[in-house]
Amino acid sequence: MAHWKNAFCNANGITLHYSRTGGDKPVLILLHGLAASGACWTEVAHLLGNDFDLIMPDARGHGRSTVPVSGYGYPDHANDVIGLIHSLKLSSTILLGHSMGGMTSALAARLYPGLFRGIILADPTFLTPEMQQEVYTSDLASQHQSLSGKTFEGLVSDLRKRHPHRSSQTIETIARARLQTALAAFDVLTPPLPDYKTLVSALKVPGLLIFGDKGVITSRVAGETQRINPLFRSEQIPEAGHGLHYDQPARFAAVIRSFILSMAVL
Repeated sequence: MAHWKNAFCNANGITLHYSRTGGDKPVLILLHGLAASGACWTEVAHLLGNDFDLIMPDARGHGRSTVPVSGYGYPDHANDVIGLIHSLKLSSTILLGHSMGGMTSALAARLYPGLFRGIILADPTFLTPEMQQEVYTSDLASQHQSLSGKTFEGLVSDLRKRHPHRSSQTIETIARARLQTALAAFDVLTPPLPDYKTLVSALKVPGLLIFGDKGVITSRVAGETQRINPLFRSEQIPEAGHGLHYDQPARFAAVIRSFILSMAVL
């Protein structure tokens, strides 16, 4: 990422760190998931950087961005994205969000529809109320808290055992991002989450829902999303879990590129 711009901007009362590939190309903002960072898009960014001006922010409480005492709900994250867009004087952008970043993207596009010309949701946190409660009461936060006793090398070793097919660069980037994530960031899991059916039905721009065969989104939810909003289409990437852009970066990038090119003729 050395040749990309790394900078900070003031947004929604905090300071956000972001990386940007630059160039006179369509702008694509990439929003990461919980316990990740903008750098976690690096492998995909190398595949898409020739075609798009990619902006990869660290969400509040993540990476090198501000860690406020409170304010980790989805409306906070969505308004951070809007603040980033205003700070960088962007217009007619495309949002791509994974997991937490997917829900953030959907909410931002719902609240400020005129700022976006397309939205891409990668296995977003579209959960039933029952599943929201199950995730909230799980030990995700305590698992993260236990990382304080781990070294970077130890975490990398653990991740390599769990995901032997992922690249070394991706494994190391994920490990670094997890160690940079504040415990308060897990407050985003607090129910109730925004109602995804309401969000999707209100969107007025072309949308794409990408999901794996072992992730959060099922084929049923994907079909439901398309029925709710005909502007949405969906595509499944085989042999991919929730971290589908880590598991299948080339396929993931190809799907993104194809969708955005198709938008140009709509």
